[in-house]
Amino acid sequence: MATIIDTTHRSNVKKDVRPRHPEKEHKPDTEILRKPDWIRVKAPVSKKYSETKSIVAEHGLVTVCEEAGCPNIGECWEKKHATFMIMGDTCTRACAFCNVKTGIPAALDPDEPWKVADAISKMGLDHAVITSVDRDDLSDGGADHFVKLIQEIRKAAPQTTVEILTPDFLRKQGALEAVVEAKPDVFNHNLETVPSKYLKIRPGARYFHSLRLLQKVKEQDPEIFTKSGIMVGLGETREEILQLMDDLRSADVDFITIGQYLQPTRKHAKIERFMKPEEFKALETIAYSKGFLMVSATPLTRSSHHAGDDFARLKQNRAANAQKSK
Repeated sequence: MATIIDTTHRSNVKKDVRPRHPEKEHKPDTEILRKPDWIRVKAPVSKKYSETKSIVAEHGLVTVCEEAGCPNIGECWEKKHATFMIMGDTCTRACAFCNVKTGIPAALDPDEPWKVADAISKMGLDHAVITSVDRDDLSDGGADHFVKLIQEIRKAAPQTTVEILTPDFLRKQGALEAVVEAKPDVFNHNLETVPSKYLKIRPGARYFHSLRLLQKVKEQDPEIFTKSGIMVGLGETREEILQLMDDLRSADVDFITIGQYLQPTRKHAKIERFMKPEEFKALETIAYSKGFLMVSATPLTRSSHHAGDDFARLKQNRAANAQKSK
């Protein structure tokens, strides 16, 4: 995910001591559970990781890998995989699970689509993942910015396949249709959690609006792969997860990701429990039985983790299904 914020040399800038999440300061502290062995990752130190970091910094870009504190940053950046976050590093919503800053965003950088596309070209990516903060302040929710970026990537790196992870475009008429018309290869929009947790975990969103958004993508362009993901460990029940799977399949979603929620700070939503690896494996088996073309269900699964390899498998699985139906 890529964005252009402060490109000033940081050593000349007075340190910002304001809290990252002022909207959460009034909330009581919650206990952060000790991570089990299967959830731990090594600190990034490789040369290729440093090269990716340099390209991102050189273009003044923002990645969700950094902003959301993704545990897979070392592995992905070593492989020169990065998820670019466009339209700034400040979100207009305040989800209880998210580590991205909340506040009033800066104006869009009109050169950002070109800068991101140029970085993707220089990194030689086979598959690029682009996401964004929520921009409820914009009349189209940032849809036109997504469109321009897809167009720029097609020009700068025509061999690169494009996966977008979008906001819900709530109350932004025509926004979704414009983005779908730009023909990304994969359209991802995360449900994040089960319906019963929305008021507490994702208060600015609406479960059935997000579900309908994914369904509308398929109705407009059946060739686009659709994808959605959830976190577990927030107090949801197994039955609720299975119902969510059925909801996604009713919307003809191709790919589901399921990963462990990790609490960014004591002010964020509490981890209720760590799901064991064998439980994730069981959910994977069930999801495939329900008809998903692709399933990624592990403790460290994130929306864009192994996205390029997963896209290749998606295409293979669709082709295999088409062959069976002949």
